Order: sequence, then C-alpha cells, then structure tokens
Amino acid sequence: MKTEKILPNFLLVFFSIAAIAQTDTIPLKDKPQFKLGLYYNSKLNYYGRTDSLQSSGFFPVTEFWVNKNIYITASPVFISNTAASLEYAGSVATAGFRFEKEKKSISNIYLVKPLYKDNSQLVQSVLKAQAIATHSFQNKILNITIGGDIKLSDQLDYGATAGLDHILRFELPGQAVLVLNPSAYINAGTQQFTKTSYKQSGFLFFPGAQQEITEEVNKFNILSYEFSMPVVFAKGKMLLIANPAYVLPQNLITISNRPDLSERGENMFYITVGAKMNF
Repeated sequence: MKTEKILPNFLLVFFSIAAIAQTDTIPLKDKPQFKLGLYYNSKLNYYGRTDSLQSSGFFPVTEFWVNKNIYITASPVFISNTAASLEYAGSVATAGFRFEKEKKSISNIYLVKPLYKDNSQLVQSVLKAQAIATHSFQNKILNITIGGDIKLSDQLDYGATAGLDHILRFELPGQAVLVLNPSAYINAGTQQFTKTSYKQSGFLFFPGAQQEITEEVNKFNILSYEFSMPVVFAKGKMLLIANPAYVLPQNLITISNRPDLSERGENMFYITVGAKMNF
C-alpha cells in the first residue's frame, strides 16, 4: 500500500509573452521603444496542468525596450472562471536581455517576478521568482531552440526545454506581412513531493507492526509535449497575434482516492490571441 502527498511547489512559467515576441515581424531599433499589447489565454495551464476552476486569462502587457537588446515588461493578470467573471489575480514583471545574430541565432535571458494575490487560485501563484535562458539556432529549414530555467518558491526547481520550428513569411498587399511558425516542444523539470509507504515488519511466522516510511522524492521528468502554430499579421505598427496550441501533459502526480491532492491535467487545446502596438 502506498500513498503520496503533493507539496505546494506547483510552478508555472508565465505563459508565452516572451515566445510570442520571437515572432515579432517589426525590427527592433537601437533606441528606446514602447510596445503595448492585450492578450487572452483560453485555458491557463502549467504544461497541461490546470487549477480546479480551469481559468482563462486576460493580460495587458507594457513593454519598454531600452535598446534592441534590453527590455522590461509589466503585466497585470485578470482571470475568469466558474467562480469569478473577471478577477484581478496579480501582476508579473520581467527584465531581460535579448541578442540576435542576424540569420544565425537568437538568445534571450530574462528574470520573472510574479506579484500574485495571497488568495490567488492559480497554480503558479506560489512562484516567487524565475530565471530563464533560451537560445535558438536559426536557418532556412528548421530552427532549433534549447532553454533552461530556475524557479524559486519555498524551494528550488529546475526546468529544461527543447523544440523545433519553421518560420513561413508571406508578403501581402498594402505592405502587410503574415508569419506562420509551426512549432513542436518537449518540456521537462523537477517534481518534488513526499511519498509515504507502509511496510509490515515480522520474522518467519511472527507478525510484526506496520511501519510508516516517509521519504522526500525529487525527480527530473518530462512534463509535457506541446505543438503550436503561432500566427502573426503585421501592418504598420500594429500586430495581430494568434497562438493555438495542443499540449500533452506527462508524469502527472496522482493519488488514489485523493483528487484534491493530485495534479489535474489532460491532453487539451488552448489558444492565446492578442494585439500589439509598437510606438
């Protein structure tokens, strides 16, 4: 007989504002720039894992680029679910450095600081800070991206990601551009929890007492596979963005007869849509 208890280390990489920025078709300038965006995510999730209310999210995003490499973003997060039609859940700020070597690679290093309400129902609300680094090798056939992150809550967790994508760019009438970016990613990370097992002690025909054995478990597992198709339409200083995705969560921690202590997740489709204005 074995039971498991999930510790409160449920973490979420703040959904892909940074990933969406990779498909930005408007060149960055080597001078201060402002960008304002508004996005909607149909189902907030942590690699296919969701909160019990299956929340969707709205988040306006303000970006300030010091130059083409250094940026700061700030975003309040509003959630909608069966318990609240529209509720402020907190804010997320990022500061990062992005370096692009023309037609060869893109590197991105950034820090994330969430500021969630104490009573937030989101599974990522325990996250105190996160450091993320990604590097994409660019070519005309297939782009390869690798990355890693460190998450700080009551303990440290580590993550890694690897993916493939291919950018399709179409010039449209009226100096408009359409970009499609079919992508496939594998995500991995640490899972920390306590495991309790029960062992019956005894010798030969003499029954003994049942002993409870509790141990801390720290595993590095695959967390999900994800397939997406970011679509960006750009005209002038305006971008329209849609990012449909299908995620397959892996290695869900489940506890028999205790759904309240188990990770909730399933193969699911979700979409992020939004608009961004460059100034």
